[in-house]
Amino acid sequence: MAMGNTPILILKEGTKRDRGKDAQYNNIMAARAIADAVRSTLGPRGMDKMLVDTMGDVTITNDGVTILKEIEVEHPAAKMLVEVAKTQDEECGDGTTTAVILAGEFLKKSIDLVDANVHPTIITSGYRMAANKAMEVLENVAMEVKPDDRETLIKIAETAMMSKQIVGSKELFGAIAVDAVRRVAEKQGKKYVVDMDNIQIVKKQGGSMDDTSLIEGIIIDKEPVHSAMPRRIENAKLILLDAALEIKKTEVDAKIEIDDPMQMQAFLDGEEKMLKGMVETIKKSGANAVFCQKGIDDLVQHYLAKEKIYAVRRVKKSDIEKLAKATGAQIVTKLNEITPEDLGTAGMIEVKKIQDEEMTFVTGCKNPKAVSILIRAGTTHVLDEIERSLDDATSVVAVAIEEGRMLTGGGSTAVEVAMRLREYSASVGGREQIAIDAFASAMEVIPTALAENAGLDPIDILIDLRKAHKAGKIYMGLNVYAGKVDDMLKLNIIEPFCVGRQAIQSATDAAVMILRIDDVIASKGGNGPMGPGGMPPGGMGDMGED
Repeated sequence: MAMGNTPILILKEGTKRDRGKDAQYNNIMAARAIADAVRSTLGPRGMDKMLVDTMGDVTITNDGVTILKEIEVEHPAAKMLVEVAKTQDEECGDGTTTAVILAGEFLKKSIDLVDANVHPTIITSGYRMAANKAMEVLENVAMEVKPDDRETLIKIAETAMMSKQIVGSKELFGAIAVDAVRRVAEKQGKKYVVDMDNIQIVKKQGGSMDDTSLIEGIIIDKEPVHSAMPRRIENAKLILLDAALEIKKTEVDAKIEIDDPMQMQAFLDGEEKMLKGMVETIKKSGANAVFCQKGIDDLVQHYLAKEKIYAVRRVKKSDIEKLAKATGAQIVTKLNEITPEDLGTAGMIEVKKIQDEEMTFVTGCKNPKAVSILIRAGTTHVLDEIERSLDDATSVVAVAIEEGRMLTGGGSTAVEVAMRLREYSASVGGREQIAIDAFASAMEVIPTALAENAGLDPIDILIDLRKAHKAGKIYMGLNVYAGKVDDMLKLNIIEPFCVGRQAIQSATDAAVMILRIDDVIASKGGNGPMGPGGMPPGGMGDMGED
């Protein structure tokens, strides 16, 4: 800025500023680059990405949120799309790629409107109206799903796994995911609530993925503390202890002076008596297994082994809490206040050796509210991908149970929303109508990307889909295996209502926020590596809004 001939500097030296259309183009292009990076992973015929981090660790996946978390994104507008994926993952567990592609497409369509001198405020207003209308359409096409409808829930889990490596065993994993979620679902009033922390996932290399199993109980990654303890206990009654089975050390430095050997012996006898008393208390309670969060003294281990009581020490707090939910036990903090009501029950406690490691299996719990899934596979990469796939499957089943509604997949819902939005835009009038039409066209990126990834002609597929939906066939979507338009409801391609709703909402929010930025002021970074013009190598480091 200059007044007369005197330049007035209001920004620090090295600050880079983009204004007007330049700022919008830069932000939109960065966001679209992120969307394009994951676009090829969408659907059952999507491809995988190999991600290598700075340490050389390799991740092979087609999970949208995992890809975006692993790549280090620098550009601030691109970071917003990573946030879209994270939000989708936290809310629904699936549909992360869909949400990111939608956001990218909303921005792509908006460039043409900005070029045609449609003001970004009008575009964002139109997008908001379109998103609200899209929610109405979703409400109209949604179907009910009941928590006790196991078959439908399995189909929802299988749909979430269609694009994953484990699709060959989707029946097994679908059943495991549904049974695990239904076990931990708790009814609160008329609604169900699922706490995913109550599903423990344990990965062990070796065997094949078909050896993966659901354990109606908890797996503790520990072995008994003493070799003489029983390795298998039936009809177990267990104590969960949040206290050490050791002699307490004093809080302050203390010194005991002994000047007589008899005093020394009496002192040792006293210690032994206290430790023996702990074991007596455990025995009197009727327990035959102890899971201790803290340490167990060697002498206590010896006495417990003599009494044939199974004991495990230094169990993680989270595992103790899961054990409490699985066995119905109360976590005890004072040993001398144990009552029979504090004990938990399990059909079996046994030590199993898996891949050179001994683990304690607490199984056969009556009505457990926490369960474990033991994943087996040949390599660590496959183990990790199975864990991600199961996480998606259990999450979608959980939200389906909580919300009680579902939608059809395969692009069918997206095409129905697009068609209804075009009808709606005609009734709106004004410039917003153009933005609503653009939003509708952007929705069709879902079937288009599915067709491209399956090696089909996206234009032919889109024409067939529009024709079917015009005829009132609202469940018609793309069958990527047959390469044609098909009834998604008959093919059991279904997903929770949450996936579609959240994808549209978060994609719209991100697109609107990026569109409204017309000034990017990037300050010179602190000590980081700087690119030309005081910019970080990957893009802009800070963002402002006029």
